[in-house]
Formats: sequence, C-alpha cells, structure tokens
Amino acid sequence: MSVLVGDRVLDGPHGDLRVRLYEPAADAERVAGLVWAHGGAFMHGDLDMPEADWVARSLAAAGVVVVSVEYRLAPELDYRDPAVAQAPGGARFPVASEEVTFAYRWARDAGLGVGPGRWSLGGASAGGNLAAGASLRLRDAGGAQPRSVVLAYPVAHYELPAPSPELAAKIAALPPERDFPPEAMRAMGANYLGRSDLPISPYAHPGGQDLRGLPPTFVVTSDHDALRSSGEAYCAELAAAGVDVLLVREDSTYHGHLNEPDTAGAARSIMRIAAWLTTDGLVGTPHEAPHHRSSTPPPAELAGTWVSTSSTSEEDPTETEAAAR
Repeated sequence: MSVLVGDRVLDGPHGDLRVRLYEPAADAERVAGLVWAHGGAFMHGDLDMPEADWVARSLAAAGVVVVSVEYRLAPELDYRDPAVAQAPGGARFPVASEEVTFAYRWARDAGLGVGPGRWSLGGASAGGNLAAGASLRLRDAGGAQPRSVVLAYPVAHYELPAPSPELAAKIAALPPERDFPPEAMRAMGANYLGRSDLPISPYAHPGGQDLRGLPPTFVVTSDHDALRSSGEAYCAELAAAGVDVLLVREDSTYHGHLNEPDTAGAARSIMRIAAWLTTDGLVGTPHEAPHHRSSTPPPAELAGTWVSTSSTSEEDPTETEAAAR
C-alpha cells in the first residue's frame, strides 16, 4: 500500500512543534490512529531515523494514520561517563512530555479520517517514557484518553529495577556499547530532568506511580536489553493497578531493535503492533481491577507474554509466558 507523508508545524506549548503525518493511500481505509515518539536517550533522534520513519510507514501501510512527533531534545552528553551528571542547555523536563501530550490532543481533535475513539499513543525507549507519562497527564486532566498505549522497550523508571537472573546473564554478555549500567541510566535521567535529586514527577518516570485507570497497554521489550527490567516491571505495575496489559519479549533482539528494520525481530514487532492497533475487539477500555482471571489468549499474531490484570498483587510477568504460547 502506498503511503502519503507530509510535515505540519503546530502551535505547540513551547513554540513551533513539527510533526510528520503518515497516511494510508487516499482510497484505503483508515483503521486507527497513533501518535508516536521516537527514542534516543531524550537527547538524540529525529523523524528520519528508522524507529520513527520506518515504523510509521509500516503502520500506515497497514491502515494506521501515524503522527510522528519531533519533540524538543535534552542537551547532548556522554551519559555513559559516570562522572557526568548533566550538560548545559537543551530542553529539560517537562518540555518533551508536554509536547507529546499536546500532539496527541491535536491529532485526536483533528481526526485525520480516524474516529476520536480510535487514537492510540505510543513510543520507543525514551519515547516510550514520554508516551507513558503523557497517558498519565491525560488521565489526570480528566479528558478523553487514548484507546490504548503502545510502548517499545520503554524506560519507565529513573532507577532500573533489578534484573532477573536470566536477564542478568544476558546483560553480562553484552558488549559495552549495548549495555546500560545503572550509573549511565542515572546520568541520562538527570540530564533529561535537569536535576538528580528526588522526588521525581510521576509524569517524568511513570514506573512505580499510581497507574489506575490507564488505557490498555501493549509493551514490546528487547530480549537482550538491560531496560527490559523496566518494561517488565512497568507491566506488572499496570496489571496490579487493574490495567489490561499485553507484554511481548521479542526473542534474539537488542535494545532499539526497531532501528534495525531488516531484522526478523523488528518485522515481528511491527506485525504485532499493527495487529494490536487494527484488530477489532482486541483492545478493551480502562476499568477497575477484575476479581477473576481471564483465560482468553491473545491472537496468534500477538502471541508472546500475556499478563492478566485479574490479580491485584505484583507478579513476575515472565511467569505467564508459557501459558501464552
């Protein structure tokens, strides 16, 4: 399917805000909408990187209208140097968070051929953080929430949760350029926030916050990725809060695998995200925690780790993986 692509400049909360609109061909059905934020440690990335452009084109070819957001970036620094806490200049929190929230509201109001109840919000890595934080903002504002939230290998916590023994072994085998040690994550977070002292706004790092009433959430994590502990913990927190959650760990992938469009893992993740966004009857609505365990499995194209929201206590989401396959 051909895809129509064009840029627009919005009158955003912090000045001009560029978004790139990806639309299915004029004669194609517009099944759903997605506002998408790329990753890049809050300080890198643009609308041309595969995690933004390839993802959006692929989803638009599946009938999804995608609004890719060029949010303002934090200043660049070598966050892998533990001696560096933050760099001068750039856009600190809450700028990018507010811009992603604004872009979602704009897209939903503009419609763009998609019904208001068919718009979702998502992002990858740092963009996943921004999308998750924006969903909290939208909930607290009391307005219309997204149909769902889609997160790819998100960083939801300021301090990464401790990895499982299985993940720790995989992290230990990573080359340095693919690892995210705790001191690097703290430096990245402090650079984004412009501070390293606590408390942190719940909109900056949604992990560990009050997540009740959030939309159904689909999370894809990378198998060999230190940030997987954050994505998995966030799913467990959502489930404990009564939020419908689907978690898929993409086998044989590294952090940022959507930036490698020629790999099998990236292709599988796009297929799963497209199915989540376009399959009627799959996505539910925000609700309070149920009192029984659902036995309904996900569709075959989404099969991965299924996290039921029926329990009000935190579980290790990987423990339910066998039942989902």
